[in-house]
Amino acid sequence: MDDGIRIGFFGNLHRQIRIINFSVMYISTMEIQVTYGDTDMMGIIYHANYLRWFELGRTRLIEEVGFSYAEMENAGYCSPVLQVEITYKKPVRYGDRVFVKTWVEENLGHKTTYGYEIVNGEGTLCATGFTQHTILRKESFKPIRFIHHFPEWFQKYEAIKRICGDPLSLKSINTNKNKRI
Repeated sequence: MDDGIRIGFFGNLHRQIRIINFSVMYISTMEIQVTYGDTDMMGIIYHANYLRWFELGRTRLIEEVGFSYAEMENAGYCSPVLQVEITYKKPVRYGDRVFVKTWVEENLGHKTTYGYEIVNGEGTLCATGFTQHTILRKESFKPIRFIHHFPEWFQKYEAIKRICGDPLSLKSINTNKNKRI
């Protein structure tokens, strides 16, 4: 395991140099088809639709990194929401182009937090939020540890979660999991 510490010799000086392993963040982006039925009586998108968009974004991210929520459920597990938060910044209206951006904000052994941004076609931030999920056995609703039951999925999330650095494409993450400076 790499602890990030290297010893170097510079002339007569013996120095310890810390090389930081930067994790990179992957952001999944998908366009949302806004329908007239998504609006409320004020002519803007009904607030609960943002939760549906978050779910669509999360499902897309899971698929893009090579996994399937449906397969998790078929294996006898589910991933309910523990917490959700949305901050509305600018209304979205019928006819607007809308994109949901989704990433892994935090990935612990017992819960995962996804971050979201809803952006319009002009690039204006319309809403931000997060959902926090755990994994349960469907028959008992007892929590399980993500890292133990889905180790490959957990490790992929570790590789793409938001720690620092600029967002990269999935192709870049698969070829350069750790950057050193």
